Amino acid sequence: MKAHRKDMCRPTQLLERYKTGEAFLQRILTGHESWIHDYDPECKAQSMEYRHKTCPSPRKFKVASSARKVLFTVFWDMERVVHVEFLEQGQTVICERYVSTLRALKLRLRRVRRDKDSILQHDNACPHAIRQTQDAGS
Repeated sequence: MKAHRKDMCRPTQLLERYKTGEAFLQRILTGHESWIHDYDPECKAQSMEYRHKTCPSPRKFKVASSARKVLFTVFWDMERVVHVEFLEQGQTVICERYVSTLRALKLRLRRVRRDKDSILQHDNACPHAIRQTQDAGS
């Protein structure tokens, strides 16, 4: 079974499946997680101001990233973003949390993509690779 999956994911096999008209690309759903810092720095152009030649230039303070950050989880297909979640402050991604995210994703998919069986593509980080997570994702 695993060898068959590897064969089907080779670039040449994917290209052949696409050329034969198989609509598998529309079924692929990709998931990703990223940390978002809770600050909005200005670029240099936004902070510029007009001043007289004799006036001293304003002091610019270095903007440092905030200690507060949020984990952003997003799933999308080839047409749109399908599901978004933010992990609350102080929580960590463990198997149970990721399974609840996948369950919420499944409910969302029933409303958004009624006619398509999805192929979930996500990394093999520890919470994603555990058997419970794989069972919930299928």
